[in-house]
Amino acid sequence: MVQTTNNLTSGELRLVDANLNRLREGVRVVEDICRFIYDNFELTQALKNIRHSIKSSLLLEALSNRNIIGDCSRNTISSEAMRKDIKSILIANFKRAEESARVLEEILKLYDISEAEKLKQIRYALYDVEKRLFQEMEKELA
Repeated sequence: MVQTTNNLTSGELRLVDANLNRLREGVRVVEDICRFIYDNFELTQALKNIRHSIKSSLLLEALSNRNIIGDCSRNTISSEAMRKDIKSILIANFKRAEESARVLEEILKLYDISEAEKLKQIRYALYDVEKRLFQEMEKELA
């Protein structure tokens, strides 16, 4: 493993890069569904704020360690290729974002505890928006 200037290995930086991407992408999918399908301004703004808060001082170094061609698990699995409905898309993308935030929180503890804490706050904000959105959806069905 190659050690980098911030004491994270190139593999650890690849992990940071992949999870920053997953986190932002998952939040963006949910944000766009809240905006365009549910026309929910409040939740759209909450998600937009979360997405804009996703930052890391490691971003450029992580990006420079990206290795898409050499990624041993870049192929889509069958469960990712099919979705049943909008709710299943929301669930998948909330979980993708929450899990990525947790991975980042853990790995960033090796680098900067304050960055790890920011990811923890992002994760909890996602839990809150997820609960609020599904409560809104239940109200509409009642």
